[in-house]
Amino acid sequence: MYLKLYGFIRDDIRSGAIAPGSRLPSKRTLAEHLGVSVITVDGAYKCLIDEGYAVSRERSGYFAAGSPGFVRSGSGARQQPAAVEEELPTVTRDLGFRYSALTKIMRRVITEYGERLLAKPTAFGCAGLRGAIANYLLRYRGMRVEPGRIVIGSGAEYLYGMLVQLLGRDKLYAVEDPGYEKIRRVYEANGVAVEPLPLDGDGIDSESLAVSRADVLHVTPYHSFPTGISATAEKRREYLNWAAQGDRIIVEDDFDSEFALTRKPQEPLYAMDTGERVIYLNTFSHSLAPSMRMGYMVLPEGLFEEYRRRLGFYTCPVPLFDQYVLAEFIDSGCFERHLNRVRRELRQNSLAKKA
Repeated sequence: MYLKLYGFIRDDIRSGAIAPGSRLPSKRTLAEHLGVSVITVDGAYKCLIDEGYAVSRERSGYFAAGSPGFVRSGSGARQQPAAVEEELPTVTRDLGFRYSALTKIMRRVITEYGERLLAKPTAFGCAGLRGAIANYLLRYRGMRVEPGRIVIGSGAEYLYGMLVQLLGRDKLYAVEDPGYEKIRRVYEANGVAVEPLPLDGDGIDSESLAVSRADVLHVTPYHSFPTGISATAEKRREYLNWAAQGDRIIVEDDFDSEFALTRKPQEPLYAMDTGERVIYLNTFSHSLAPSMRMGYMVLPEGLFEEYRRRLGFYTCPVPLFDQYVLAEFIDSGCFERHLNRVRRELRQNSLAKKA
């Protein structure tokens, strides 16, 4: 956004619409006029100064550079650009997030960890966050997980791509149809063939699954988007039986399970699996905030060793500060209190609609 604004002002200076030496609006005035943040205007002005199109005078403000060499002859004045609008993403669900708890934890992490926050993250994520996730999964999802087999990534989409590198581009990947479109698009962008499998009332259609030649099955058994279908216990066993019939893998994308209106959602495929065929994947982007670009996957022991051998050279893309903050947020109980609060609100809204 600041680069767009920089371009507008630069072109006006070069065309002569803004005369050399003329005073530019103050950052706050221009921000209010255009409906953008002061930080956006500040970034644009810094670019203009760096490129020599403007100068800053102490206690006087900002001025267009005085050299006539910036003016293009015959170009004339350009029409005043329309107000620049901030292209802010939309939060699709009001999660009732309490920022005060998070900011306290942020300050505590900065104080306690100090310069250690500047270190390079390890390959799979910091031990504190992996341990916090393992404890949470045991309490809430009934999953006994070794923290050492958890891989932290910058959201689900990043992890989908890492799975392709782990499992191979020569495999056929099956996805739900209809399903979350971005899953298919990420797989296809990574050069793999994708087979859509139609859904019925309780999950993927049994006949379609039985004849599928897929090697990898990507499912969202708790809440399929956009249909909202949840796979029954019988359907989950069907998925596991399908995987056991060959060298097949299930990617369990546990989307939205944190917002189950009952005390606990249905048992995850990972907890039901006895053959190490299930990769469990989840993200905090939906349960906390879209800007919280952190996700994780739990790999079976054999696949984790393969991941370590082939992909262990990658550095975890999530900054250590974010990892430590999230670990503290989970360990302190703030995360589960937040989820409980959201679930209460969802239950109340559900009852109000029925009434």
